[in-house]
Amino acid sequence: MFFKKSNKPNGRIDSLVGAGTTVTGDLAFSGGLRIDGEVKGNVRSAADSQGVLVISERARVEGEIHVSHLVINGTVAGPVTCTEFLELQPGARVSGDVFYTSLEMHLGAVVQGRLVHQAGGSKAVELKLAASK
Repeated sequence: MFFKKSNKPNGRIDSLVGAGTTVTGDLAFSGGLRIDGEVKGNVRSAADSQGVLVISERARVEGEIHVSHLVINGTVAGPVTCTEFLELQPGARVSGDVFYTSLEMHLGAVVQGRLVHQAGGSKAVELKLAASK
């Protein structure tokens, strides 16, 4: 009868950083990426990509994250920008500001920083007063 459209990602994972693996340096990906290990560097989906990033309960990322869809259940030390859908699961520990469009936060998730809603995605909006020229 009534159906609610979900903004959640489809869950397709193309790449994996396995448990016990440490990557030092920036990661750029397209499609889906799951991190079970540790990344010391920035993680970003490729330009114009609907990248899905999953950070598992065993994972740790030290650096900036910039993706369209993100699920966190591990530890992130750095700012997070999510242009579409962000899910903070019970084990999420984020130290840094979080910029999001749509947010689902579970009981137990912790954010040490600001939660900043970005209306309409990551595009900046310039406002001008009618009296100014």
